[in-house]
Amino acid sequence: MIDNCGRTIDYMRISVTDLCNLRCRYCMGEEGVCKKTHQEMMSAEEIVTAVKAAAGLGIRKIRITGGEPLVKRNIVSICRNIASVEGIEEVCMTTNGILLPDMAEELRAAGVTRLNLSLDTLDAERYAFITRRGDLQQFFDGLEAALSAGFDKIKINVVLIGGFNDDEIRPLAELTLKYPVDVRFIELMPMYDSGDFDEKAFIFSECVLQELPELEKAKQDGGVAKLYRLPGAKGNIGLISPISAHFCSSCNRIRLTADGKIKPCLHSSEEYSLKGMDLAGMKQVMELAVFHKPQWHGVLDAHNRSEAGRWMNQIGG
Repeated sequence: MIDNCGRTIDYMRISVTDLCNLRCRYCMGEEGVCKKTHQEMMSAEEIVTAVKAAAGLGIRKIRITGGEPLVKRNIVSICRNIASVEGIEEVCMTTNGILLPDMAEELRAAGVTRLNLSLDTLDAERYAFITRRGDLQQFFDGLEAALSAGFDKIKINVVLIGGFNDDEIRPLAELTLKYPVDVRFIELMPMYDSGDFDEKAFIFSECVLQELPELEKAKQDGGVAKLYRLPGAKGNIGLISPISAHFCSSCNRIRLTADGKIKPCLHSSEEYSLKGMDLAGMKQVMELAVFHKPQWHGVLDAHNRSEAGRWMNQIGG
């Protein structure tokens, strides 16, 4: 699919649930979400039909997200069915990793080739604070399980938060010396306002380069992250800068929420419903959504919040 700005849209992120076993402060409220009825959410069959429609329009990469996708009861079979859709070349997943010890091998066998794991601190108390209930050791158990399962690529996503983890940039980056993983530092986006983050929390990814002057430029992979490498590291350091240097001009993605809405832009309130449609209907809606994909998401900072209209867990990370 080509949008009205000439961008090729070949990547769809699918939230299979808005539920999560953590409550990260930049993502959702402490009380969680107001559960919708089963009828309001996309069924497993509708999700696969949406993937078939997308593949028929040129989508080649799927990323499974949440909420936390591993709390979805039938997630392994959903991944397997998505991976078997003709035209889909890559199935990835973003997860907090907590449930991977029991599921990593099944996911890999089902056709998931890459994982992104969320980790914002190496301090156990800070981890419990930012997630409101997480256990840091469970994350590392999940990481070890993922490494053992043999995924093609594992990336660790770190949300940069001034006054919280900016003093951990080096130790987090040095995970690439110990493990064959990429560590990606992502600027905090002004979406869900938990009241925990003031203006000082919104720092730019440039601070990573200042903290790690020995970083060397690495071969770029065509993604949104600018890639660097510590000397002797097993993986790359990535900088993702949606605030300080947005990449809207090269955005190649659309999103499908767990309740069946296509979002052509993460930070736009524009949504197009697929719920209850057949294959042909879904294809028509997707084409319409791509045609109306905005040129850019507008100014985002501590004073100009996202117009997404949903919390991050309701859209898909």
